[in-house]
Amino acid sequence: MAQFQKNHTLSSEFIILGFEDLGELQIFFFGLFLIMHLVTLAGHTTIVLITLVDSCLQTPMYFFLRNLSTIEICYILVIVPNMLANFLSRSQRMSFLGCALQMHLFIALGGAECFLLAMMAYDRFVAICNPLRYTIIITRALCLQMLTLACISGFALSLALTTLIFLLPFCQSHEINHFFCDIPAVLFLACSDTRANEVAVFFVCMLILLIPFLLILLSYAFIIAAILRIHSAEGRSKAFSTCAGHLLVSVLHYGCAIFIYIRPKSCYTPEQDKVVSLIYTNVTPMLYPMIYSLRNKEVKGALRRLLKSYNQMRQQPNAR
Repeated sequence: MAQFQKNHTLSSEFIILGFEDLGELQIFFFGLFLIMHLVTLAGHTTIVLITLVDSCLQTPMYFFLRNLSTIEICYILVIVPNMLANFLSRSQRMSFLGCALQMHLFIALGGAECFLLAMMAYDRFVAICNPLRYTIIITRALCLQMLTLACISGFALSLALTTLIFLLPFCQSHEINHFFCDIPAVLFLACSDTRANEVAVFFVCMLILLIPFLLILLSYAFIIAAILRIHSAEGRSKAFSTCAGHLLVSVLHYGCAIFIYIRPKSCYTPEQDKVVSLIYTNVTPMLYPMIYSLRNKEVKGALRRLLKSYNQMRQQPNAR
C-alpha cells in the first residue's frame, strides 16, 4: 500500500501524446475516425436490436453474437472518444487512476470478448459435428453460464494485471507515446525492473489470447473435417456460411492482439504499435457487423423484416 501511495504521488498524472506528429492532418483524421466510430456503433447496435426483436434469431448462436456486439460497443467506447479528443489537442492529460481504469476496462472487455469467441467456436463445433444433440447440449442455461464465466474471467484477470502494472514506480517521464493507456506503452515508462511484470503480462495473454485461439483452431479443424464429409454442395455451403464470419473475426481479433502483447518490452515500437492499435480499436470493430451480415442470410433477412416493419409504422400515420 505504501508503494502504491508513493507511486500515485510521483505519477498523479499521465500525458497521452496521441498523434501530435500529424500536424494539420489531425482534423482530417478526426473526421475520418469519427465517421468510422459512428458506423461501428450503428452496426453493432443494429445487430443487438435485430437479435433481440426478431423471433427467428432466438438461438444460441445469435445470443452469443448479440452479447459479442454489446461487449464490442463498450470496448470501443472505452478507447475511441478519448482518441478523438486527442486529435483535437496536442496532448491529453489523464489522471493516474483514470489511466488505470481505462487499462482495466480495455483488458477486461477485450478478455471477455476473447473468451466469448472461443465459446462461440464451441457452439459451432456442436452444431456441425453433433447436430442431433445440439439442443440438448447447448441450452439457454449453459449459454448464460458461459457468458457469465467469460465476463468474470476477463474482469478478474484484468484487475490482477492492471494492479500489478500500476504498482510500478513511474518516476521519470509520464508521457505515454500512444493514444490510450495500453500495456506496452505504460510498462515502457516504468523506472524499475519490469521482468516480473512482463512475465505476468505473458501469462495473462496466454490465458486470454493463446489458449482460446488454439481452442478455436482445434474446433475448426473438427468442423472443417465434418463439413468435408457432407455430400451435398448446398449442405457444405450452408455449414461453411455459418462459421466463416466467426472464423474471420477470430483471426482478425486474435492476430492483432497477439502481435501487440505477446512479445518482450525490448521489442516495443511506439509508432508501429499505434498503427496496429488503430486497426484493432477502430477498423476491425467496424468490419465485424459487415462480416457477420454479408454472408449470413438469416441476419440479412431479419434486417429486411426490421426495415419493412419500420416503414409500415411510418406509413400508418400518413394513411390515417
